[in-house]
Amino acid sequence: MNNFMVFDIGGSAVKWSVIKGNGEVVESNRFDVPSNSEEFFEQLAKTTNEMNGKYDVKGIAISAPGAVDSETGVIGGTSAISYIHGPNFKEILKKATNLEVEIENDANCAALGECWLGAGKDNNDLAFVVCGSGIGGAIVKDKKIHGGSHKHGGEFGYCSINCELDGEPKFTSWSKSGSTTALAKRVANLKGLEEDSLNGVEVFELCSKGDEIAIKEVNKYYFIMAVGIYNIQYTFDPEVIILGGAISERKDYVDEINKRLDVLMNSGLEGKIKPVLKTCQFGNDANKLGALYNYLQREK
Repeated sequence: MNNFMVFDIGGSAVKWSVIKGNGEVVESNRFDVPSNSEEFFEQLAKTTNEMNGKYDVKGIAISAPGAVDSETGVIGGTSAISYIHGPNFKEILKKATNLEVEIENDANCAALGECWLGAGKDNNDLAFVVCGSGIGGAIVKDKKIHGGSHKHGGEFGYCSINCELDGEPKFTSWSKSGSTTALAKRVANLKGLEEDSLNGVEVFELCSKGDEIAIKEVNKYYFIMAVGIYNIQYTFDPEVIILGGAISERKDYVDEINKRLDVLMNSGLEGKIKPVLKTCQFGNDANKLGALYNYLQREK
């Protein structure tokens, strides 16, 4: 069975693995993100060539942040690593390694990884929602990413969840109103603390200890998640919606969202198809598995 070199580019480190075509991980490690693009691509090529000599790898699969154009190999938009936006990954790495290269957005890769071998392996159509410092996601149709005409398919965080129309119209995105970062800032402000003095984990700990402000805001958080998920169901109508991000590892996470979905379903809204929710099976490793699945799909 063929081996593949797989990279997951993060804000501070690049995680890599040699993975077989069935998803079995052979070897893994990581390196810190270099300070400039020359060193960055040199490290990618060096790691690949070393592993190629050891395992005879057949190609390179990459998960990366930003508006990735999988056809051209160029990353648009912005991310924590400014220099990855603009260079052609396919051309640079193919020249340095003599191997074919495929690249996809990290959230899309996570969705593909879960669709291939994880929580969505028995589904063809699914939506993937990641909650953290913002709300991200992806849409999978027939086990392939639907990126959209502007590479923004699945950018659920941009959707407007709240609107105020008394006076000057004001709109708030899902990311700004429903992320764990937004939750933590609201609780800090209500408690008279510095805005960045709390994180999401600490807010949920306060909630479990009976803090009234935290309980109220966590309840709002779950309702905002339920509204966003309900809207996805009636926009795309997927078989399942998979939830990711560190918060999704909470044992009661799906149950709490389902409780708020029940309220929505009985509120007089017309929709009666309740979304089916699951949590990620592979966590952060889904990015690498999805990057490989993207490679295998595109190289057929």
